[in-house]
Amino acid sequence: MTIHVSPEACPALVLNADFRPLSYYPLSLWSWQDAIKAVCLDRVNIVSHYDTVIHSPSFEMRLPSVVSLRDYIKPARNPAFTRFNVFLRDRFTCQYCGSREDLTFDHVIPRSKGGQTTWENVVAACAPCNLRKANRMPSEIRMFPHQAPYHPSVHDLHNNGRSFPPNHLHQSWLDYLYWDIELEP
Repeated sequence: MTIHVSPEACPALVLNADFRPLSYYPLSLWSWQDAIKAVCLDRVNIVSHYDTVIHSPSFEMRLPSVVSLRDYIKPARNPAFTRFNVFLRDRFTCQYCGSREDLTFDHVIPRSKGGQTTWENVVAACAPCNLRKANRMPSEIRMFPHQAPYHPSVHDLHNNGRSFPPNHLHQSWLDYLYWDIELEP
């Protein structure tokens, strides 16, 4: 799965004041128009530029490719419990068969048997597996999730998000996206 980003659109990678992306998935990007507006309002620092220049009658500027916020935004401590974040935690993969198609979610312990809609009981599942399991316990049908459901941290979701980069990564972004890549000598 990739996020489609057009290089011609000249999006700007948005970094927090500590030079870390606000988000890896979706990657924190602003349109060039929003980036210019933030520059004019003195809300960001330009870290890197594209070669593309915009003009007005009294103004000329290279488009920013990377901007950092002037004020630090404290990241959320706990990710929201959403369908998207369950899919991201489970790497957009059915936890029963490994399929990446037609995803939905499944209650490992069915709600009809007292299971709750929580991080610890919900997994990504493809529609066929979800239908096959229905409202049965995993032991009844011999369907166990490959990974036990758990409450992820924001860090867990960011790490998983790195596995799904956009289809275009501008060269100027690379130094800010993969902090844990080994440096070449």
